[in-house]
Amino acid sequence: MKLMPVLFAAATFSILNPALADEKILNLYSARHYQTDEALYANFTQQTGIKINRIEGKEDELLERIKNEGANSPADIFLTVDAARLAKAHELGLFSPVSSKLLESRIPAHLRTDDWFSFSTRARVIVYNKVAVKPEEVQNYADLANPRLKGKLCSRSGSHPYNLSLMAALIAHQGEAKAEEIARGMVSNFARAPKGGDTDQIKAVAAGECGVTISNTYYVARLLRSTKMDELKMMEKVGIIWPDQAGNGAHINVSGGGVLKTAPHREAAVQFLEYLASDQAQRYFADGNNEWPAVESVKVANPALESLGKFKADKLPVKNLAMYQTKAQMIFDRAGFK
Repeated sequence: MKLMPVLFAAATFSILNPALADEKILNLYSARHYQTDEALYANFTQQTGIKINRIEGKEDELLERIKNEGANSPADIFLTVDAARLAKAHELGLFSPVSSKLLESRIPAHLRTDDWFSFSTRARVIVYNKVAVKPEEVQNYADLANPRLKGKLCSRSGSHPYNLSLMAALIAHQGEAKAEEIARGMVSNFARAPKGGDTDQIKAVAAGECGVTISNTYYVARLLRSTKMDELKMMEKVGIIWPDQAGNGAHINVSGGGVLKTAPHREAAVQFLEYLASDQAQRYFADGNNEWPAVESVKVANPALESLGKFKADKLPVKNLAMYQTKAQMIFDRAGFK
């Protein structure tokens, strides 16, 4: 876990001195690990005068820390990526419902719940080798299970939240039996055992180690924006498919957060969430980390994202992704998707 030195002192001091609860500070526990977020936080402080103290760490570590701190937790906000991880915080009873007309008007209903909100989205796309695979062969997620792709599929671990959320969406749309059929077909098509992250899969496809994979769009956009000539040449070897465009649309996952029920600076915490829904903050998500704004009216000026073209996004409510997480893991386990 990465401990921001300024937070330890501020948080501890706040616990010992309850009067400081009204000080203009915000204690943020974040599992977002993107350097570009620094500008996002600095701008909030500049606009409001509210100083952000931050702890960064892995999702499970931060959630366990909040639980252990209990009523004395200095944390005001928990930010993370993936709907399932946000839902876990909800299930642990860590979030407090937020009533905000601004958030309700700006964040679409399918991207929020009563106590947490999405502030950016990323899609899970199909990446294929232009020589090894024809684009018409991989138009849908279910196509990845087709026997014609035997020995051509690469993937990260089936236990990773990104893949679990995709499987959860397949369960929600097509039922458990069909989702398991797809999982088993994918396992049969593996070129190698699952390993690495999304960027590793893209590189393996470009190198011909496998013919096709799935990846979050911000990894694709990051490589398209690379200043390294070898990575730009690598991306010329792969094609990108928006899956299920004739059906439910491309699977969407999110980055988001909520106010913790023990937040000592609740007013500042709600103000911070509302700031994240502002046009300026939404553009930070798009330009800084190649994510799409959750606020649909915000226009993006990111050449890499624009180069991917327009697409139909799945409007499945984000809370449903968490609903089927356990079943998704069970399906992957039965299918041998390690």
